[in-house]
Amino acid sequence: MDVNKSLKSESFALSKSLYSAIKMWRKFLYSSATSSVWLYHKTLGHTDIGPSTGTLSITDNRTGRNYTIPINNNSVKALDFIQITSAGLGTEVADHYDNSLRILDRGFWNTACTETSITHIDGKVGYMQYRDKPIDELFHQNDYEEVMHLLIWGTIPTREQKINLRRKLASHMKAPQSVQDVIKAFPRDGLTHPMLLAGISAFTSLDEGTIAVHKSSKPPYIGNMGETDDAIIRTLAALATTVALVYCHKRGRDWTPADPDESFIGNLLLMMGQTEEGSSSPNRKLEHCLERLWVLNADHGMTNSTAVFLTAASTLQDPLSCTVAAVASAYGPLHGGAVEMAYKEFERIGSVENVPKLIAEVKAKKRRLFGYGHRIYKVRDPRGKLVLQLMDEYKDDVQKNSFLRIAMEIDRVAETDHYFTSRNLKGNADLYGCFLYTALGIETDIILALSCLSRSPGVMAHWRESMGQPPMLWRPQHIFTGTVASHDDA
Repeated sequence: MDVNKSLKSESFALSKSLYSAIKMWRKFLYSSATSSVWLYHKTLGHTDIGPSTGTLSITDNRTGRNYTIPINNNSVKALDFIQITSAGLGTEVADHYDNSLRILDRGFWNTACTETSITHIDGKVGYMQYRDKPIDELFHQNDYEEVMHLLIWGTIPTREQKINLRRKLASHMKAPQSVQDVIKAFPRDGLTHPMLLAGISAFTSLDEGTIAVHKSSKPPYIGNMGETDDAIIRTLAALATTVALVYCHKRGRDWTPADPDESFIGNLLLMMGQTEEGSSSPNRKLEHCLERLWVLNADHGMTNSTAVFLTAASTLQDPLSCTVAAVASAYGPLHGGAVEMAYKEFERIGSVENVPKLIAEVKAKKRRLFGYGHRIYKVRDPRGKLVLQLMDEYKDDVQKNSFLRIAMEIDRVAETDHYFTSRNLKGNADLYGCFLYTALGIETDIILALSCLSRSPGVMAHWRESMGQPPMLWRPQHIFTGTVASHDDA
């Protein structure tokens, strides 16, 4: 069976089911009787959101038993539902547990796996903040290293702290020969992400933290913020170095060592060979753009790849090993890989004149428009308007690129066509950001690797937060729907 067709089919089926559920709910909500009640209460001003804390009263109609579940921050604890069981009151404790109520949430559409003070996203109003700072403020007033420090350590750094962070990162941006050899073992025209995974794994084999995890009887990171912070620096530096090594290998160019006086992004560009013409300095135009673009990408809450990282980290594994898992997740077509899929679609279209045919196929559900729509946002992604501001600054570079003219025409249609507007199918900030990479000369094959690197401080922030908490292995359950075979229960 064609895997791509199967994947698209399953994805489309899930999207169709979700859309049908929402459509049914809206139909009920706006039925004549319900809408009259809604209008009546809205007229009377009964529009308060209501308290986020209280209790939930439950009556189990199977047994007639009543339960009271605490509500905090509009959430209930799944463990509180264990007390709800169909088992008789005189049965063994194990029977009560085995028959207790489970919460089934395929795809985790309405399940929170952790509590955090790092990133807040309000998808209804299109608002986002890191720590206590709105994303708009950070975009206009702070650079990437400052936001990195804010996410991981909770404060905007002083000048001295910023310089210290910069130099620590640069000191670990080294390319061991074994790492270079592993990456160079791949054909230059091969896929990017296997090279990344292999390069990070090669770094892992040399990392002192990884060695400590597997050779010591005492976990090195949990509750130890000093060791955790050192590991964060090593992980960020290793990932940046790996991205640069892969980029250079695919293009047959030499890797350039980092400069302790350059910024994190400046050193990335330096290692990649993205320098000013006739100079050894990083490409300042590209650096200036990424300093602001990456502020918007530095974290996005509990994404799939962040959750994958934290799932691996809950075993008390080292952060570099967890990064391998997160990068593999990020390259999936329904996650970060959606941007690559969108780019392949742009290539297939060939010219602006063919855009109407694509739109017709999307409406007929023959094709999926990758890069449009977002699981979190019900209105425009708050980062999108800021990326568009950047695109306006670099509009000459955007407009002279024929590839991007196709992308911008698709976006224009999606912004005005009722089919897309009625479904809130808007271009997400990740897609817009990729337009900037392309406009400024970054090749398509490395864009997602750069996106992974830009997100890494947020992932590190979530990991650091978890290392300050009691260890808890992430181990979800499943609901068995097969037939239980006959067996001896003795």
